[in-house]
Amino acid sequence: MRVAKAFAPGAISSFFQIHDTKNDQPITNLTELGAVGGGFGLEKGTHTKVTVVEADENSVTVTINNLRVHAKTTRQVVETLLSKINQRYNVTVKHKIKVPIGMGFGTSAGGALTTGLALREALALPLTYNQIGQVAHIAEIQCITGLGTVSSLNFGGGLILVTTPGAPGVCQIDRIPISPDYVVVAGFYPSYIPKKPLFSSPGRKHQISLYGRKTIEAILAEPCLENFLDSCWEFAQKAGFANRAICRLVKVAKKAGAVGVAQNMIGEAVHAVCHEEDAQSIAEAFKQILPKEQVLISKIDFQGARLIK
Repeated sequence: MRVAKAFAPGAISSFFQIHDTKNDQPITNLTELGAVGGGFGLEKGTHTKVTVVEADENSVTVTINNLRVHAKTTRQVVETLLSKINQRYNVTVKHKIKVPIGMGFGTSAGGALTTGLALREALALPLTYNQIGQVAHIAEIQCITGLGTVSSLNFGGGLILVTTPGAPGVCQIDRIPISPDYVVVAGFYPSYIPKKPLFSSPGRKHQISLYGRKTIEAILAEPCLENFLDSCWEFAQKAGFANRAICRLVKVAKKAGAVGVAQNMIGEAVHAVCHEEDAQSIAEAFKQILPKEQVLISKIDFQGARLIK
């Protein structure tokens, strides 16, 4: 039996622009398909433990917070990596996820990438960090759980900008330097927004891409935290994501002292960035609207996905 562990930060996307065509033709190489975007890594995220035992046939068992689940993206990463070797294994993947699932906190990407990193370690697979990232990126796209979050987690943490789309090793990523003293306070409604309709509707994709392009241009013209958050909140409104409940959360967070607030992509959730001394007052403002279990406070992670002891 061999065991390895990995961690990925929670990954909040604050805006995005879909890139699935080139010269008006669909992109068929999935390492080139993805999204331009930007957002934050959180110190709260996904802890993954992978256990492998030699067997006659391959099998995969996945649990999330002690519940057995199908977890199609994680499962595809395991199956892809096992297909590269001749031996057969029973693989058990245990995810402990400390951020909300299905609400724009990057849990599918975090689960996929930590699974790849831990399985590579457990089996001593001859793969680089970017090669593991490409397997996770392709799994996210094929399972329709994400477009570019794996690349940001591969790169590191802080305030990340994906300026050219694609898998790790193909994309181009930059950062806006920010102080580690900032804290993220998130408020969320437990409702799932399916991604498939967004990616399959030409009209919706055009609307998102139009405002996504304008957003990255506005951010790069003035790359600072305040402008990033203001530009991303404008994106959420113009691209049609922000409903009345989201607007209310943004309003109270700003009033309570947030430097800026944006909506999670894609989720019915917002993230307020603030100085540490203002975090509790913003959390309390959210709790006037939401149950306390729907409010999260996290420091910002600056390392990205990694193996852990």
